[in-house]
Amino acid sequence: MRSEIQKLLKCIELEEKEQLQRYRLDQQHSLKQLKAEGLALHPIIVTRKNFGYADYPEISFKLSFPPEANMFRDGSPVECFITGEEPVKGVLISLDGKNGEFRLFAPDFPDWIEDDGVGIKLAPDTRTTTIMKKVLNELENNKSLLKLFEELHGSKSTVAVQNATKNVSLSFRNHKLNESQQLAVTAITNNQQVTIIHGPPGTGKTTTLIEAIIQLINKGEKLLVSAPSNTAVDNIARGLIQQGVKLLRVGNVSKVDETIFSHTPEGRLANSKQQKEIKQLKIRAEEFRKMALKYKRSFGKAEREQRNLLFKEVKNIRVEIKKLQAYNEEKLYQEAEVIAGTPIGLYDADIDHLKFGTLVIDEAGQCIEPLAWCIFPKVEKIVLAGDHWQLPPTVLSNEAAVLGFNRSILEVAIATVPDVFLLNTQYRMREVIAGFSSNYFYGGLLLTASHLYNTGVHLTFIDTAGSGYNESHGPDGISLQNEGELRIVQKILETESLDPLRTAFISPYSGQATVAKEILPRQLRVSTIDSFQGQEQETIIVSLVRSNDDGDIGFLKDYRRMNVAITRAKEQLFVIGDSATIGADLFYNSFLTYIEQQGTYRTVWELEM
Repeated sequence: MRSEIQKLLKCIELEEKEQLQRYRLDQQHSLKQLKAEGLALHPIIVTRKNFGYADYPEISFKLSFPPEANMFRDGSPVECFITGEEPVKGVLISLDGKNGEFRLFAPDFPDWIEDDGVGIKLAPDTRTTTIMKKVLNELENNKSLLKLFEELHGSKSTVAVQNATKNVSLSFRNHKLNESQQLAVTAITNNQQVTIIHGPPGTGKTTTLIEAIIQLINKGEKLLVSAPSNTAVDNIARGLIQQGVKLLRVGNVSKVDETIFSHTPEGRLANSKQQKEIKQLKIRAEEFRKMALKYKRSFGKAEREQRNLLFKEVKNIRVEIKKLQAYNEEKLYQEAEVIAGTPIGLYDADIDHLKFGTLVIDEAGQCIEPLAWCIFPKVEKIVLAGDHWQLPPTVLSNEAAVLGFNRSILEVAIATVPDVFLLNTQYRMREVIAGFSSNYFYGGLLLTASHLYNTGVHLTFIDTAGSGYNESHGPDGISLQNEGELRIVQKILETESLDPLRTAFISPYSGQATVAKEILPRQLRVSTIDSFQGQEQETIIVSLVRSNDDGDIGFLKDYRRMNVAITRAKEQLFVIGDSATIGADLFYNSFLTYIEQQGTYRTVWELEM
């Protein structure tokens, strides 16, 4: 098993190297190139400046157009830059459409922050990679954890098979749970080591997890709840708060709604005596900052030393604020029934002295394996929930991906853990829309709730074969686009009388999404498939883009991306593509056959008549 640990460590090194390479802004990597690859947002318009968490500078900004920014996730390390100045490191707090917010790890705002030409770009996440390497290197010193690692990486798990039905007398708080959800909840409450909840789209995974967490609390357990993104953590945290659970949300939580903020350490301590002390410290820091700023950028050695001393004092006050916050948070940690955060957020929280029964990782199909090992040591039992047939975690290094670094902890565990419980009824989409995914990905086991049986035309494929609507490279020369397919989208919106506010356009290619934003109605949500994972809309239009004489379909070969695309629509799904290009592939061939049998198959010629 040492070799498996070494392989993961090598993958982390490769990913770190790739990040350093890809995120660089120099003569080899122009700003235009970084923007084209979705790695830089430029220019930004600063809308607000304030000193936030632990007195760090925080900046709200807007963009003149909605970016294709699925790489910019909340909590991503960033650098704020302008030509000719030293960039400043920070972290992205949030990015929602055209508006965002980030925090700088600096004593003050840079002098140039409101000048024209300021941007932010992604930066290597060296802190996360350092933590992941540390926990993997420590694995061999923890016998029970090493045993679990060996079981998950073995050919067949030796984890004892549990009997999920032995506790059938469970009294459910939520009486609307279906049989598969009840079975999953029972399995979680009986879990002795690892249980997997496989939740395909629309099957009520979060609802099931909330019920299970409440059952475990009733049994006297204290729990950790995690997910790889802050958005996913907030989603499950919100549901638990509504059920009256004593929850503490830790980590990067500056941009959360009022419901969740009042359950963060900051929110809980907002009007306390300790918070008043912190406020006084922040006022002192502000005074030192003002004194330091009297020394402008052009000054002599003595002034520079004085300025540095003043900023050093600001830094010392920040350390004092953090210590005071940590001291005050201890009582909150003790009182909480559930502590929720991302893996790194929970790793950073000072909770190792507390005893936790179960860790629940939601969206585990998006969590790279080493991140999970950062929090596995904190608990006795583990629940992994998600869908390994959706998109895997994003990995930049192709070499690391080949070595399996983009295999999520869910994908690793599901190969060997015997306790896998499928939530088998979906409540999102019409039966015909769910049918292909059910057959191809879920072994025909995914059922549809009776109120979603078909009542009309819900699934349409529009074939562009022979139309000359060929793919082309965008102005950046990197991503692909297909303007012919966008003309079809305009035609569909017109002829089908679709409401743009209840319709979304998605495509696997960022180049197509970029062009679509320019020519489709502004009210229409436009996104890549990757960015739209986890979301839904009444009507979805999918543009596959690929149309060439070689039958080359590129990364459409990752069929999980297509599974995400075709399971977002609730009422109507339109897929536009070239059957001559995609039809040679067995997966797409079976998809086209399914539509001919169960949906509506149209050619571009019919649409243009």
